Amino acid sequence: MAAISVEPCTFALFGALGDLALRKLFPALYQLDRAHLLHADTRLLALAREAGSAQEHLATIETHLRRHVADADLEPAALERFLARLRYQHLDFLQPEGYQALAEQAPGEQPLIAYFATAAAVYGAICENLDKAGLAARTRVVLEKPIGHDLESSRRVNDAVARFFPESRVYRIDHYLGKETVQNLIALRFANSLFETQWNQNSISHVEITVAEKVGIEGRWGYFDKAGQLRDMIQNHLLQLLCLIAMDPPSDLSADSIRDEKVKVLKALAPITGDGLSTRVVRGQYIAGYSDGKAVPGYLEEDNANAQSDTETFVALRADIRNWRWSGVPFYLRTGKRMPQKLSQIVIHFKETPHYIFAPEQRLQIGNKLIIRLQPDEGISLRVMTKEQGLDKGMQLRSGPLQLNFSDTWRTARIPDAYERLLLEVMRGNQNLFVRKDEIEYAWKWCDQLIAGWRNAGDAPKPYAAGTWGPMSSIALITRDGRAWYGDI
Repeated sequence: MAAISVEPCTFALFGALGDLALRKLFPALYQLDRAHLLHADTRLLALAREAGSAQEHLATIETHLRRHVADADLEPAALERFLARLRYQHLDFLQPEGYQALAEQAPGEQPLIAYFATAAAVYGAICENLDKAGLAARTRVVLEKPIGHDLESSRRVNDAVARFFPESRVYRIDHYLGKETVQNLIALRFANSLFETQWNQNSISHVEITVAEKVGIEGRWGYFDKAGQLRDMIQNHLLQLLCLIAMDPPSDLSADSIRDEKVKVLKALAPITGDGLSTRVVRGQYIAGYSDGKAVPGYLEEDNANAQSDTETFVALRADIRNWRWSGVPFYLRTGKRMPQKLSQIVIHFKETPHYIFAPEQRLQIGNKLIIRLQPDEGISLRVMTKEQGLDKGMQLRSGPLQLNFSDTWRTARIPDAYERLLLEVMRGNQNLFVRKDEIEYAWKWCDQLIAGWRNAGDAPKPYAAGTWGPMSSIALITRDGRAWYGDI
């Protein structure tokens, strides 16, 4: 990675004392500096509304760096170099006066990267004030998701940004797109004829995408209760993964070629309405249960909870894509809080061979599976059928992996955090890993019809005990089609 050329820039982080900045963004910037991927003349500006001593706020940032960066990665010379780049500026994001001081900190010959680690409601005001300060023409803006809570509100946010910035200088972050394994999806599919020639309804039976969180709300009840799991996870992360799996080959690796193909998938998603709301979608809400052997409260018993809330903490659904490649191939999406384990994985189930010649009782084992693990351990595993070893085994079959585990295969290489890759690509001016406005809108359109359907039907989320894989009806959702969720224990 050190051979990558990155131009000097001024990186201005709005919301620099927030949880995201302290836990993820500053550690990611430090790792880039440690790897010598920041230009020597790059400046880092920490912008926040908190007044007081700049030195105290910089000390807070350093404290969190030491907390969130592994001890083995905290190199004194790299840390000293990184902290020397960093400046703190008190800034009221809504008042234009303070932006002149920002302009003085950003050399005119350098691009300015404005990262909005703030509420989406202030994106438009920040953009307007950047423009008033004469900074907009050389600025790239990075927008954290979620952008809005439905199609209408997302359009308001995006339109407010678009008044001052063309799409070519807007970078919408979805951190899942920066993961090493997600990036490998492109190479796996389009650089290996073994897979691409089989990547369609002729060879694939169905696809699972699971993003399970072991934790509960973690003090975010006020935000989460307004969003729910569909808006928080399905609308962005899981639909983005679905698009990368399902898209047709792009004409090249340019940002718009890739994003054009992703949009085609979103446009082809069949709406789920009428009876489909009860047979193809399951909403859940966790109740008290156990996690790691310890009792944990239910969603309605969390701190500051509204005991009447009907917000979902779990969603499972069957999505169908109306095109030639995926006709008749269901995509099962599942995400929830208070699951038995933290797990993000994609499972591609290939169809059985057309003529079966082995023992009838083993037939349920047949079928290759490509397992793409995003967390906790990034890697790719292809499960294939082989013969059991031993003279007494006859032609008894077993399913075993052909496995690529990134951390085991490249033991000397540290796997970069997703934010490191994304921040580096912003500095390089590369939009491949970022989400275009029309992607956001088509994803919201599809999710909005589900939310409207639930509201009109008065559908309440089904309870599931914390520490389990969701409501029983989520199992019925897939078993109704003669299938089962892979690997549930």
